[in-house]
Amino acid sequence: MPNQREYSPADRLLMQADAALRTLLPFSGQPHRPTPAVLKNETELSDREARHVAGLMRINHTGEVCAQALYQGQALTARLPRVREAMERAADEEIDHLAWCEQRIHQLGSHTSVLNPIFYGLSFGIGATAGLISDRISLGFVAATEDQVCKHLDEHLEQIPIEDEKSRAILEQMRKDEAQHSTAALDAGGLRFPTPIKFGMGLMAKVMTKTTYRI
Repeated sequence: MPNQREYSPADRLLMQADAALRTLLPFSGQPHRPTPAVLKNETELSDREARHVAGLMRINHTGEVCAQALYQGQALTARLPRVREAMERAADEEIDHLAWCEQRIHQLGSHTSVLNPIFYGLSFGIGATAGLISDRISLGFVAATEDQVCKHLDEHLEQIPIEDEKSRAILEQMRKDEAQHSTAALDAGGLRFPTPIKFGMGLMAKVMTKTTYRI
């Protein structure tokens, strides 16, 4: 079998720039799977309900922007090729979530967060730093982050109107995928973060959710 191509540092930086543009530019990310909402009926929501659901979906969209940046940063600095490949594969899977959320936000007549570039940069830096420390820390960070995402999705599913089948279908599939990512990261050797670190990550996540709900 031919050897897998080895990319130079310059190649990888260009790939990271391309990934950033595909994440941040509207409708640039092409999903590999159709949105789970496609088979669900559209239900008319009140203006108040539509604004609230759009705000929740905007939070989830920004969360996926952060996930993309985190994985890309970790892939850039990962020491082991198998870890780098795992990060790149996870980033590809998260593109589906990114596109699904963006589609739903626009269906609800709203917009994605203008703060996404800031959160992308911060998350990329965190991911790259974790990768520099060790692959085990990097994988552990993925698991802890995905656990936080699952908690947010559970909270949002409780708030979304039962009749909004489209939004619920998207979040339910995302919840399933994120839980699988967390398990896979731990199975690959990720460090289980202690409760105080997870608590700190939760506080940082609250800053993101509070600011992106409306902006």
